[in-house]
Amino acid sequence: MDANAAEFERLVVAMVTRYGAQVGGDVSAGTAARFAAQLRDVLESRGLPRPLAAGECGAPGGMTEADVAPLVAQVTAGIEAPWLAEAARQLVKACFYPEFTVCRDSYRELTREGACRRQELARVRSRISGAHCVDCPHWTALSPAEHGALLAGAWRGDPAEFAAQRSVFLPEDFRAFRVWRHAAARRAWRQS
Repeated sequence: MDANAAEFERLVVAMVTRYGAQVGGDVSAGTAARFAAQLRDVLESRGLPRPLAAGECGAPGGMTEADVAPLVAQVTAGIEAPWLAEAARQLVKACFYPEFTVCRDSYRELTREGACRRQELARVRSRISGAHCVDCPHWTALSPAEHGALLAGAWRGDPAEFAAQRSVFLPEDFRAFRVWRHAAARRAWRQS
């Protein structure tokens, strides 16, 4: 396995271990490693989307559940941890959604009651990417300090909760994964 694949798997293991703790799921090192290897296999067989060219804005994309389901099944094949299917669904989207540069702002989108669901701790615990979308351009465009300040500035609830649960609302392991994916897409397209 080359260094890029090893780094990908290391990042995925870190994320699913953290995510498991958030959702009350137990994952062994062997299960996390198998999950990471199977996600890497899906990534290698499908390939990453084309990166944006200089000056290109792109647009948020999506995948239907019919597109996502077979990929999730490949990632979770032989794994007896049902909660990992949700982690796989989110990570498949993080890998294969196209790039774009203008955030959807869903991390601060308000309901009619003035609340932001993406800032509710119970809901955010179920998201591997915290308060932000799995494909948010802020993960690669902003430094951790800038990103933290942006989220803190849009915070609707108790700022102490954000500070105390920052690793849930703004997980740095997910940032490292997005930075890896961003660079990997560029490497792959330069080589093709």
